[in-house]
Amino acid sequence: MSSENSSADDVRRVWDVVVVGAGPAGASAAYAAAVAGRRVLLLEKAELPRYKTCGGGIIGPSRDALPPGFELPLKDRVHAVTFSNNGRFTRTRRSKRMLFGLINRPEFDQQLVEHAQKAGAELRTGVTVQRVEQHGSAVPDRRTVAVILQGGEVLLARAVVGADGSASRIGAHVGVKVDQVDLGLEVEIPVPETVAEDWKGRVLLDWGPMPGSYGWVFPKGDTLTVGVISARGEGAATKRYLEEFVGRLGLAGFEPSISSGHLTRCRADDSPLSRGRVLVCGDAAGLLEPWTREGISFALRSGRLAGEWAVRIAEAHDAVDTRRQALNYAFAVKAGLGVEMSVGKRLLTVFERRPGLFHAALTSFRPAWRAFKEITQGSTSLGEIVRTYPVAQRALTALDRRPAATGEAQADEVSPSQ
Repeated sequence: MSSENSSADDVRRVWDVVVVGAGPAGASAAYAAAVAGRRVLLLEKAELPRYKTCGGGIIGPSRDALPPGFELPLKDRVHAVTFSNNGRFTRTRRSKRMLFGLINRPEFDQQLVEHAQKAGAELRTGVTVQRVEQHGSAVPDRRTVAVILQGGEVLLARAVVGADGSASRIGAHVGVKVDQVDLGLEVEIPVPETVAEDWKGRVLLDWGPMPGSYGWVFPKGDTLTVGVISARGEGAATKRYLEEFVGRLGLAGFEPSISSGHLTRCRADDSPLSRGRVLVCGDAAGLLEPWTREGISFALRSGRLAGEWAVRIAEAHDAVDTRRQALNYAFAVKAGLGVEMSVGKRLLTVFERRPGLFHAALTSFRPAWRAFKEITQGSTSLGEIVRTYPVAQRALTALDRRPAATGEAQADEVSPSQ
């Protein structure tokens, strides 16, 4: 940007990039744009730090996408996973190397925002974005987006990144389409030291009673994060699953400090990632792993890409160049995260029909456990495994086509310890 343009922008207070939402996606986008030396404004409707319904698992891809020098505020390091199939056939598998870390989202998100601020981004909290406009009286020229706040204040930007969560207003502007919506319910349970010690370094994953559902226990010092997730529309059954799950674990006698719920939304394959000078990333774009509904790594990675491409869009002088950069952003997202999502969708379809098969594989079949370890540690991905190992591709294709007969499903559910 020339100095002449810069001084004109200063008079009219035009930001290079405005990022809406200060979660992992938004903070990553703000950091990436600020590191490039641009004028960046990060907007957040809540006051920070704030609670978010989230298991708080930091897998390898999340760790690798963090800003340089970022110190993870880990509450625990996971070396063991206990698997159960709706409370039955329990088996624990262990790893010498850490599988993944556990964080509390308020601290983690706050640290990410601080890194963006250190890189030069400006933060405003307690502000709600009502809408964005790319045409009309609020927009001075074709290179500018108007960000309109509750109360009527108008901010101007050369590019906007929507990272305002799964109920995103920026996502609605872009036209994001979803084809999978799930309900997650979670409780934070303070526990005595003796109970905390029993869970230290170990998580529980339980394949649930509804198709595609599962539950988890993540230990974080003197608190256990216990949650379940299932397809939306099964609200009563999902709540019942959580209550039974907590009871089964012997935790019903402890009073939760927080009880919360959250809808996760997974994008349709043809869902747009941009409109004009506006990009979306993270939950706002419907970017998450469809089978596990893991979203932090998708937020961090897509946020960084969105920040980098927002800088290029901010520098674009016409609609053709803007469109080219937006398409490049979409290509970058789809080439990496999109491949992982397509494999995840296929795995979810199989998991919905045959959870017992997944349980038997992870608890008794060494290559399956090795793949789980390598994915969580970040040395490979779902897409990479299917691409690299023809046997994995053939198995997935065969399972895609194979209906689960009742007897067959029951045969899967043999105790791996027998």
